[in-house]
Amino acid sequence: MIEKCFVEINGVKMGMIIKSQDISNPVLLFVHGGPGMPEYFLFEKYPTGLEDYFTMVFWDQRGAGLSYSKNIDMSTISVDQYIEDTIAVTNYLRVCFSKKKIYLMAHSWGTYFSIQAVQKAPHLYNAYIAIAQVTHQDESEKLAYQYMLDYYEKVKNEKTLRRLKENPYPSLGYNKIRDDVMHRCGIGTTHDMKSVVTGIFLTSLKSREYNLTDKINLWRGKRLLNKNVQLCMKDDLRKKVNVLEIPTYFFSGVYDYTVNYKMSEEYLARLTAPVKGYYLFEYSAHSPIFEEPSKVLQIVAKNILLCTNTLANKK
Repeated sequence: MIEKCFVEINGVKMGMIIKSQDISNPVLLFVHGGPGMPEYFLFEKYPTGLEDYFTMVFWDQRGAGLSYSKNIDMSTISVDQYIEDTIAVTNYLRVCFSKKKIYLMAHSWGTYFSIQAVQKAPHLYNAYIAIAQVTHQDESEKLAYQYMLDYYEKVKNEKTLRRLKENPYPSLGYNKIRDDVMHRCGIGTTHDMKSVVTGIFLTSLKSREYNLTDKINLWRGKRLLNKNVQLCMKDDLRKKVNVLEIPTYFFSGVYDYTVNYKMSEEYLARLTAPVKGYYLFEYSAHSPIFEEPSKVLQIVAKNILLCTNTLANKK
């Protein structure tokens, strides 16, 4: 089954897509990145097979995609509100599918507030699965900038190297070129995706579940919420979330400098949880769930659903 539905969450109409082979399966809430960039269309392009194990719920966050509204109250766009929305959506799904607990999977920007939702309401979740877990994004961006300087110097791409030096991090100029230069050196959405225009924008227009209005709103919402990255840029989660009361799993790609993979690994090493596992994907950048789905499914079946970490990277 695939169903697009709309629900009032904390006073705002929000959209989600539910996909399942068997609705008696455990429920997994997927919290997208961005900010403001729903990812269901990428799941269409890169089938993951997760719906064989879970009833998958792709929730479009406040102001994004199916949840976009030109009348949205921007004063409600805050980290605390995203945390409360995540918990409210969780409770809606628990009632809807008669589940005591659900699984929570978040990607990139979504991990920033999802891990805080788990900290606040651990009793609602079976496990937390983070893809490209944010730690301190300002520090991550500095590392990415240096990586790109070194990379473009090594490959003797003087034009791009000059662009980077003329637009250092942090600057408005850097923000304008960031996605392009990251993707062209393989550290963006996926290791193989060299252009956000062909890899993201054109792909979104081909979505089967989003109608024309949905597709337009997808990009309206992205533009509206793009500045939300500033909500997490200076915030250091390592100083805020140090203990989680549920099994916790981090997935990172070895080519991920969008959210630095080494910082995610170090964060999990310091974090206390009853079960925890760090999984490094050797062929992936920012989205191992799309780049190495068979490995993800193996981890789901042999570790996450069994509440263990036998396949995790060993230090």
